Amino acid sequence: MLPAYRGDMVLTIHHQRLIAAVALSLSSAALVACSADSGTTDRPQPDLPSTTGSGIDPSDFVLPVDNPYFPLEPGTTYRYEGIKEGRRAVDVFYVSNDTKMILGVANTVVVDKLYVDGQLEEIAHDWYTQDRQGNVWYFGETIKEFDRNGNQIPAKGAWQAGVDGARPGIVMPAQPRVGLVFRPEFYRGNAEDRYRILDLSAKVTVPYGPFTDVLVMSEQTRLEPGVLGLKFHALGVGQIKESVPKGPHETLSLVSVTRS
Repeated sequence: MLPAYRGDMVLTIHHQRLIAAVALSLSSAALVACSADSGTTDRPQPDLPSTTGSGIDPSDFVLPVDNPYFPLEPGTTYRYEGIKEGRRAVDVFYVSNDTKMILGVANTVVVDKLYVDGQLEEIAHDWYTQDRQGNVWYFGETIKEFDRNGNQIPAKGAWQAGVDGARPGIVMPAQPRVGLVFRPEFYRGNAEDRYRILDLSAKVTVPYGPFTDVLVMSEQTRLEPGVLGLKFHALGVGQIKESVPKGPHETLSLVSVTRS
């Protein structure tokens, strides 16, 4: 079980041991994942639908996204504050009323803006939907990045399901369980993250408040070896924190939730 996490706390010995254990388990999993990364198919876990290929049936999907760990109610704004590589960071995550059709599937459009030291550094439009079983899917994103003078610079990571071999993935299972590994995205060479659920009963305190029974999952990609991210989701709220304990230091914690 994970320790209680508070804001931007310094890593505890227990936390460091957790990270080491995660890295070891994921390196073992990489032996299995290697065939998927070098080939054309994934092996879906038995309680998750396959994210392989383009065999998407639009009738399998329905809005709104109301998975209790990842609810996306249109008109809701989540504000996160923290640090990115030693600089003050603010992330504004807005669930719009817009939808985007991708592969015949209606997706909720989320506008995600990251400010660093008060300057807009990145703006992304993310596309999420949900299948009838309650799994939340990610169908891609557009990304714009800016330098410290506000000039747009080349960005990496943008993708759209069905374009240039990109495939949608699952960002939150309908029935999460510890040890479950899944892809939230796949666009070879650009977006190859893998998530692993580590805990379902963590205690986490962020500026927005204290939470129990928090889902914690790790995030890694072969495109950034040695980097480990952690994501924290609370029932009925969604993501309350994310951090990068191994790699370029970054942490963002939920400060407010507003609905219009």
